[in-house]
Amino acid sequence: MVIDPDAEIDPGAPLTPYRQLAEILRARIQRGDWAPGRAIQSETQLVQQYGLARSTVRRAIAVLVEDGTLFVVPQRGTFVAEDNDA
Repeated sequence: MVIDPDAEIDPGAPLTPYRQLAEILRARIQRGDWAPGRAIQSETQLVQQYGLARSTVRRAIAVLVEDGTLFVVPQRGTFVAEDNDA
């Protein structure tokens, strides 16, 4: 499924909000919004930007960590993986 990097979360869509956010973030990475090895926006910024609960944002990030798109450094943030084929 391809989602526009500038899309908004649609609560009525068949795809759950955390999956929508994961796909939006993936599209933004592929577009080059964040370079490999660089931090993405903080959880707080994503919560505010997309109007989602922090747990939803964390779940979306977890999906991208699990597939190797992102990695988390405790106390530092969430970063784009160097080898990002996702």
